[in-house]
Amino acid sequence: MQLLDGKKTSEDIKQEIAAEVQKMKANGEKVPHLAAVLVGNNGASLTYVGSKVRSCEQIGFESTLVSLPETITESELLAKIADLNEDDNLDGFIVQLPLPKHINEEKILMAIHPDKDVDGFHPTNFGKMALEMETFLPATPFGIMQLLERYQVETAGKHTVVIGRSHIVGRPMSILMSRKGYPGDSTVTLTHSRTKNIEEFTKNADIIITALGVPNYLKADMVKEGVVVIDVGITRVEDASHPKGYVITGDVDFDEVSKKSSFITPVPGGVGPMTIAMLLKNTLLARQIRARK
Repeated sequence: MQLLDGKKTSEDIKQEIAAEVQKMKANGEKVPHLAAVLVGNNGASLTYVGSKVRSCEQIGFESTLVSLPETITESELLAKIADLNEDDNLDGFIVQLPLPKHINEEKILMAIHPDKDVDGFHPTNFGKMALEMETFLPATPFGIMQLLERYQVETAGKHTVVIGRSHIVGRPMSILMSRKGYPGDSTVTLTHSRTKNIEEFTKNADIIITALGVPNYLKADMVKEGVVVIDVGITRVEDASHPKGYVITGDVDFDEVSKKSSFITPVPGGVGPMTIAMLLKNTLLARQIRARK
């Protein structure tokens, strides 16, 4: 069994991007500039955005944090997004989710110009991904593809089972794994909460990518020997014996499933760190595309 170490791989990718930024600076080119829009002061969102800003500083990007009050109206937020779309100094920006309940998240994400949508959520970019065109891939699936590639996990002709059909992970993952090229060329089964007898699929899977959000859902008796397991689940589970009072748990019963796996991601330290690294990679791509125009 080999661990797919997202922490180490994400640091490698950041160093590669930092080297690219140094070259841009040496050539007198503009360095990538990423903005993050934060509405309100949700604790988890503050942490996520803070780590994104720190990562930008670490690799030499410019970064801007746009902090807006919880009470902002939907029309005011749409006006702010229109300003960011027009700002020539910005290469890409993200709107940190979740948004306050009085704001329609879909309407906000649709308002981001596809050329600046470095989260890869806009339908234009989703469509380009499905058609195998150059675009921004959703950050978490992009990170998973990088892990598979950098650990040289064989995917061609393999049976990949994806558990979960969210627009952020499950559905794009099923598309990416079935696309031509490497990593890809897989035969994909997309399963979800309504799938009956899910074990019949998981037991035959060469690769399992689970993004269900149910702690320890995937058990050892649901997988075959030599399986590759990618665990996207991140759930806080109360644990009185732990100093923080909780532990972060994935979808996979790691202790048991890892005994049968050829490759497996840990939680934490697997897919999670890759997401921010891919956001940075998308921002670098946005700058390169803008420079070509």
